[in-house]
Amino acid sequence: MKILVTGGAGYIGSHVVRQLSEAGNTVVVLDDLSTGYADSLIHGEKLVVGNVGDQDLLEKLFSTENFQAVMHFAGSIVVSESVRDPEKYFKNNTANTLILASTAAKYKIKQFIFSSTAAVYGFGDGQPCSEESKLQPCNPYGLSKLMSEQMLQDLFNPSETRYGILRYFNVAGADPQGRMGQRTPEATHLVKVCCEVACGLRPELEIYGSNYPTADGTCVRDYIHVEDLAMAHLATLDYLETKNDSVILNVGYGHGYSVNQVVEKAKKVTGVGFQTRISPPREGDPATLIAKTDKIQKLLQWKPKYNSLDVIIADAWRWEKNLNVR
Repeated sequence: MKILVTGGAGYIGSHVVRQLSEAGNTVVVLDDLSTGYADSLIHGEKLVVGNVGDQDLLEKLFSTENFQAVMHFAGSIVVSESVRDPEKYFKNNTANTLILASTAAKYKIKQFIFSSTAAVYGFGDGQPCSEESKLQPCNPYGLSKLMSEQMLQDLFNPSETRYGILRYFNVAGADPQGRMGQRTPEATHLVKVCCEVACGLRPELEIYGSNYPTADGTCVRDYIHVEDLAMAHLATLDYLETKNDSVILNVGYGHGYSVNQVVEKAKKVTGVGFQTRISPPREGDPATLIAKTDKIQKLLQWKPKYNSLDVIIADAWRWEKNLNVR
């Protein structure tokens, strides 16, 4: 296939782009490089530097490149920032998704895969979330993604375009061969921050809240290796093509770790006994968020290869150490 990947120079997008290329697809990446890096595209994929909300640019791309599929990763992803600046999130995530999806519909794109989030489930009910769980986002980030999901369904259900909406849980880790990983400045993802503290890039690690209704008082999350997440995108693309059916799927492992558990595991893996500090809870953080994964495993026959917190942290740590000496 020839595939447009928006945000393909970013953390998750670059892993998906690499896997797509290695599977024999032709990939064009559209990225404004605000959080992405051109050198993350290691197989010579075409990079178009621009914004996904630029209608003129999209028209030029779609009219000349003859895409069969679109994968949409571009957007803003920091929950706490979305609370402070909701306008940015509704613009970057919701409005820009509408522009892209409308253009894809106009050019009769066959498959469209959207990067969504477990934040659409909001605070949840303390039980693992299925795709049928109540959608009740508790921050503008989650709401911006849910609105995008609903727009895609309304746009594409009457058309020939088949969509895959993937609700990510907590993505972490890096390419096991060390070719790419998370480089986000001022990152907020726990595993990444643990590795930065262990490298001496931060003086300590803040633990946001210690009185949640969990076993040790800290938040519990379902951590998934970025390589497994990327493989889920390729499996979704194959499903859309072969089954000619749209799908909404959770992408996680179905079990969680608390912040304290991740921190202790990170200290063990890195061999660094770094400092931590308890800070007030962040607004919009649910106590527990874990995926039910029956649907993705049944429909896609998706079998994770890296379902291990040790492996996730070890790959992230290897990447962080190499990044720190560049």
